[in-house]
Amino acid sequence: MAYTIRDGVRLHWRLDGAAQRPVLVLLNSIGTDIGLWDRTVPLLLPAFRLLRIDTRGAGGSDAPAGDYSLSMLSADVAAIMDDAGVASAAVVGVSLGGMVAMQLALDRPERVAALALVCTSATMDPGAWDARIDTVRRQGTAAIADMAVGRFLSPGFAARHPEIADGLRDGIARQSDDGYAGAGAAIRDMALADRLAQIAVPTLVVTAMLDVSTPYAGHGEHLVARIAGARHVGVDGAHLPPIEAPAALATALRRFLTRDGAVEAAADALFEAGLVNRRRVLGDAWVDASLARRTPLTHEFQAMITRIAWHEIWGRPGLDDRTRRLIVLAITCALGRWEEFALHVRAGLTQGGFTRDELKEVLMQAAIYAGVPAANTAFAEAQKIIDALEQDA
Repeated sequence: MAYTIRDGVRLHWRLDGAAQRPVLVLLNSIGTDIGLWDRTVPLLLPAFRLLRIDTRGAGGSDAPAGDYSLSMLSADVAAIMDDAGVASAAVVGVSLGGMVAMQLALDRPERVAALALVCTSATMDPGAWDARIDTVRRQGTAAIADMAVGRFLSPGFAARHPEIADGLRDGIARQSDDGYAGAGAAIRDMALADRLAQIAVPTLVVTAMLDVSTPYAGHGEHLVARIAGARHVGVDGAHLPPIEAPAALATALRRFLTRDGAVEAAADALFEAGLVNRRRVLGDAWVDASLARRTPLTHEFQAMITRIAWHEIWGRPGLDDRTRRLIVLAITCALGRWEEFALHVRAGLTQGGFTRDELKEVLMQAAIYAGVPAANTAFAEAQKIIDALEQDA
């Protein structure tokens, strides 16, 4: 076990992995210790050397009384990096750990090569945290353990893995009251929101679909908007992806931290080229609405179909747009993919892609080769769209 002493406080840390690999600093949420990363570590070790740190007040680190601050906690991280022989590293922080990581990037930018901010925020409700701190100082951490685990894990995961939920609950209940309250004060008093634009390192923002503490809306979205060039990825689960979604988190981290700039530039170019075709075929209004509806779950899928379907296929010279539109109508009719069928009927009729007579002939042909029931439904769906267009005219 390794320790660093800073201002008389003993701080516990652990360094694992091959010495020649780049270092990844892993910082924990409030109420957890370095065990938070146990399910994710095996997935990261093939690519990184991992420096895990127990925040002061948690795990094997001392828990002095009094309020902590993000500057204090980030200075702890810098001191540990010194003792571990790490001049600069990518820093990954979950919740409180993400806040500490942002503070470190602001206070000591030379120590941070990249940031991965996992289920975290630059601003939280001070009143709610003041109430939680007061509860812990009066009644102890056991009083908030159930509430915290209810936010840490999604109900389904907790039900499937009672051993993990119970372990987290027990860990919080056993944590030093002073340590939890001190760390809570750092969250309550943080002043990051107005300084986010000063962060100048590559940044990945990770949010979780079922996180009620720091969801994308109101939290992750502000990090993405205010940190220049920040990327975003969504994963399953609730507030602790290292426990609930280790494979998805590790994949996102490895892609982000080992990415090839030339490859990314090529992918961006393919996306923009596909977007030109997509707008030509479907119209600007539809495409803009579709892009606006992207979520953390669907964002990468939308990027993929724009690069591949709309650039690679719709951009091929062998068939004109009209022919491709009619092929899509026939296939979606045959497969009963009525949402996609309706999209292309509406786009084709409003964009001048084909006439109503040509639409009718495709569906007549489909009746023979795909079956009368499929064509019957297709005619009904097409008529709905035609009626709506006539009403709007």
